[in-house]
Amino acid sequence: MDIQHFFIEKGQGEPIILLHGNGENSDYFVNQIGVLSKLYHVYALDTRGHGRTPRGERPFTIRQFADDLLGFMKEQHIRQSNLLGFSDGANIAMVFAIRYPEMVKKLILNGANLNAKGVKTTTQIPIEIGYKIAKRCANKKAEMLGLMVNDPNISTSELSAIKAETLVIAGTKDMMKEVHTRQIASHISNCDLKFIKGNHFIANKNPDDFNEAILNFLRD
Repeated sequence: MDIQHFFIEKGQGEPIILLHGNGENSDYFVNQIGVLSKLYHVYALDTRGHGRTPRGERPFTIRQFADDLLGFMKEQHIRQSNLLGFSDGANIAMVFAIRYPEMVKKLILNGANLNAKGVKTTTQIPIEIGYKIAKRCANKKAEMLGLMVNDPNISTSELSAIKAETLVIAGTKDMMKEVHTRQIASHISNCDLKFIKGNHFIANKNPDDFNEAILNFLRD
């Protein structure tokens, strides 16, 4: 692998890997790491080109990030792990679970989307305008914005490859369309669906309810 991930590691026991969203880093899960580490061996990663992980030379795509996760798990000798992904991190986790189903024990997808059409128009239009401007100006932000315009493009038929017990979770006022979130959940065979009061950032804004939901799911 052409990069070495920066990651926060805490706790012991069954592993759980936390994957942040676009333009963020592992600090996003400040309200989850301590809670989860009481019961699990937590790994909170900075994705390629995010936070303290270098950009490297490989493609800047959700699928590359999923392969980066495979490399990380091999380096850490993790044969199987629970995955908790938020936003683009959820999309990474979703692609990973499709490609490597045997390596995922339980899967939590928070604020995931199959494609750009899953994002509410009021949010997506400014992203696409910003992407066009940044791309034309050769701005470094173009790669980040490109993830939200061009990725992940997962078909509903691909979701049948996910074998792990899954929790799809979103905010009641999420930037992801509710119908789209329900569509994801309905195409994963062993899946629970939960909406928590709040916007896209429920892990930060409503951590008590968010943590309760994921702990109940993991311990069930």
